[in-house]
Amino acid sequence: MNDLTIMITAAGNQYMPGLVKCFRENGERNIRLVGADMSDDPTIFQMMDINYKVPAATDPAYVDRLLEICKNEKADIVIPVMSADLMPLIDNQKRFQEIGTIVSISNRESVEITNNKFKLYEFMRNNGMKVPKFCLIKNANELKQAFEYVGYPKNPVCIKATELSGSRGIRIVDPSKSRFDILFREKPNSFYISYEELEVILNEKEKMPEMMVMEALPGKEFSIDLVADHGKILYMAARQSNSITASIPMEATLFHDEKAYNIAREIIEKLKLDGNADLDFKYNRKDEPVLMEINPRVAATMAIFMEGGMNLPYLRVKQLLGEELPECEIKNGVKMKRRYAEMFSGI
Repeated sequence: MNDLTIMITAAGNQYMPGLVKCFRENGERNIRLVGADMSDDPTIFQMMDINYKVPAATDPAYVDRLLEICKNEKADIVIPVMSADLMPLIDNQKRFQEIGTIVSISNRESVEITNNKFKLYEFMRNNGMKVPKFCLIKNANELKQAFEYVGYPKNPVCIKATELSGSRGIRIVDPSKSRFDILFREKPNSFYISYEELEVILNEKEKMPEMMVMEALPGKEFSIDLVADHGKILYMAARQSNSITASIPMEATLFHDEKAYNIAREIIEKLKLDGNADLDFKYNRKDEPVLMEINPRVAATMAIFMEGGMNLPYLRVKQLLGEELPECEIKNGVKMKRRYAEMFSGI
């Protein structure tokens, strides 16, 4: 098979070693990796063959810089790993095609819906899919009415910014939680906050990001990661998040949940989503899986699926190239424990 050159955005993020492993150890071909990151940290070169410093994804010059790099490096494929990358890349997809580079991305409508948590729930409700109680707030004055609508103070409530990722802008308000216990028994990255504290924070500035209020789900969190072909799921597997720090699973286990798989099949078909996607679930009080959000891109914990027999990022590459796709069966029960490893430069 032909060797490939793949560009990966946000190449300096903390979970990049696992994604790099998926491409390097594909078992079929050599892949040269070109990194693009806001940082020129020399440790990135320990993972990438070459790394380029680029502007923020919100910068008007961002896409032009990526195009310049792809042209110079003769990149075959671009793999975006940040939600902020997606719309700029969709808007300029044809420009990449003109220089012979394929962008691994879904269609505009599916990305616009899934990049906004409120739009996703609206889409699901409008298409007859079951969702928890939810509503939108655009300023702090709407907080009290929104909380009462979804069941507060009888039930705990989750509030989340509709267009942020990586657990930014998410808090849980649970009246049964002791602030003393939160201080002394919860780690500093706890999501719990009191209603009064939340109200003060939201009133701190005149404008606030659009936020969604919904019933808080008490059960364990898990994800389904997959590769889809315009609404048809080609590969998927589920991982239980046994321990999470800053939205990144530190421990995970591959498992099977047919009810969640059925939800995934239905929403992916309705969205006609294409490519890699990560679907985040939690269990409700009845121990039923509830879809919380969708990341229409490669997610943080890919190496566990590769170890379980389903290399999702590389399978997407084969799909984009029109190559014959192998049959893969995931090995449930595979466990992952992520530990920190030091990287050095200037030695």
